[in-house]
Amino acid sequence: MRKGKIGFTKIVNDIPLNYKFIVIYIVGVLLPIVVMNLLFMDRMSGLIREREEQNLEISLERARKDIHDFIEGGVAVSHALNTDKTLYEMLDRIYKGSPDFYAAFDEQLRHRVSSYIPVNNQISRIDIFTENPTIVPGSNYHIMNQEVRESEWYRMWEKSDASVMVAAYREKQADNRTLTSPYLSVIENMDYYNYYRTFDKLLRIDIDLNLIYDVLARERDYLNLFLVNENNEVIMSTEDGYPRDAAESAGYPKLAADLGDRQSIGHYEVAIGTAKYVKGWRLIGVPQGNRVTKAMLDMRLYVGFLAAAITLITSVFIYVMLRSYNYRVKRLSRHMQKVTNEKFDLIRMDEGRDEIGGLIRNFNIMTSRINSLINNVYKLEIQKKSLEMERVRAELNFLQSQMNPHFLFNTLNAILVVCTKNQYEDVTDIIKSLSKLLRRLLSWQEDLVPVEEEMRFIEMYLKIEKFRFRDKFEFQCEIDEEALRYKIPKMSIQPLVENACKHGIQAVEGRGLIRIRAFVADGRLRVVISDNGIGIEAGRLRELILSVRNENASGSSIGIRNVYRRLELYYDDQVRFDISSSPEEGTTVSFDIPIKLLEHQNEDRRDIDGV
Repeated sequence: MRKGKIGFTKIVNDIPLNYKFIVIYIVGVLLPIVVMNLLFMDRMSGLIREREEQNLEISLERARKDIHDFIEGGVAVSHALNTDKTLYEMLDRIYKGSPDFYAAFDEQLRHRVSSYIPVNNQISRIDIFTENPTIVPGSNYHIMNQEVRESEWYRMWEKSDASVMVAAYREKQADNRTLTSPYLSVIENMDYYNYYRTFDKLLRIDIDLNLIYDVLARERDYLNLFLVNENNEVIMSTEDGYPRDAAESAGYPKLAADLGDRQSIGHYEVAIGTAKYVKGWRLIGVPQGNRVTKAMLDMRLYVGFLAAAITLITSVFIYVMLRSYNYRVKRLSRHMQKVTNEKFDLIRMDEGRDEIGGLIRNFNIMTSRINSLINNVYKLEIQKKSLEMERVRAELNFLQSQMNPHFLFNTLNAILVVCTKNQYEDVTDIIKSLSKLLRRLLSWQEDLVPVEEEMRFIEMYLKIEKFRFRDKFEFQCEIDEEALRYKIPKMSIQPLVENACKHGIQAVEGRGLIRIRAFVADGRLRVVISDNGIGIEAGRLRELILSVRNENASGSSIGIRNVYRRLELYYDDQVRFDISSSPEEGTTVSFDIPIKLLEHQNEDRRDIDGV
């Protein structure tokens, strides 16, 4: 050997086998596990952060939409009342006295305003203010007196130049003038009809603040939400709600003072809407600080547990594997030492089928042959004859297994000849279908078959079932031409049809109908099997759906579950599988698959009708 080739190879060859295995374990197992888990943890951290940000944005948008809908509902009611011609006429009429007004009130005004509240549950109250001195104030109608003009909401309306406005304000309580209560109102000037302007009229619709707070509180698991008006005032928040009773001097806090240092961790902001009356109104969300941290901690614990489990399993596995190598090599080495001392003992152990097992077997063969040449040639011959007999027996069993199907087909053909000769037409057709069915089952080796081929198989099966039940049921096959060439897993439809025959039609009184449809719609191949049988009760249907989707379940739904599991294995979560049923109305089982996942048969269709 040249000295130039001595180096790393020699160093490796000189390392004892035990130490080589330890190095292989550290470099080939532990190091990749650690590196992969670190990379996985880093990637998962980014994904968790992105997912949480998406959840926060969804939460904010969900709350914004609900609040916007509340306000829009109030504006819609305001517009409806503002265009009510009869209401204008009643409010501009000069009444001769209280009896005259009460008569008009009972006839036209009593429910004209309040009828909107039951169908708009976000509205707590609707008030109409007019300068008409002849009306009797009460219910939803009020005179626009000096007290009204000095109210906070009216002053806000006077400062605004909009025909419709949304205002957040505080008003003195009727029973305690030192305290105020919060309001959120839609205010609109009633000037739609020019010829009904004898008296000024103003409409105020109060929004139920409890419903808005419920929206904010609903999202507390994701965000601390702040509803802010155009003046940068916090109307209400998830944490503090809104002060229902406060001193007269108390107002709404400013946004900066309320948020404080929490803006340093980032916040989300979205406008309530684009309409002029909500311009400047926005919803601000501050994330819950511990949500992302908890998600990250859960992920690290999961990854750590997974890494520990993988390390433990691989360590045990590597130990068992390497111990197998080390133990057998040492046994082989000891027996080779015995051969040098003219002791031809065989290695009595399960040598395995790997390379070391091959060495042990070759060693045993070599030792046996040497020993046979000395004193045991006869035993070796007997052993060879025994092995030959086992081989011949295996060949005979194989030939017999090949003969049985041919015997079955020959027998069916013999029965077919007799039935044809005696003009047993029904039996002849059934035997033909049964023969084709058995031949197809024995020769059907491919996993994916065209829908056309699957349907031919099902038609043969249904002919046999129809022979059994006679006039008990009929079947219809509606297969679009476009769907015929797409390939699906074999026996994907037959178990569903068999289930319809067995559980749907067999127990029904009168004539049953099984309908099989296959068509392409919205880029998906859809297969539907329906019957008009006894149907399934709601509780049993739920149990059946859970059983089908549970791979460890057992029971009478094995056929449907096998179809579902095979479709799931082929197409993952892209397949849709559905079962619907009503008692005494029948059952429908359907599945659909994206056609982009399906193979298409371009060659001539194969004929499976031959026997």
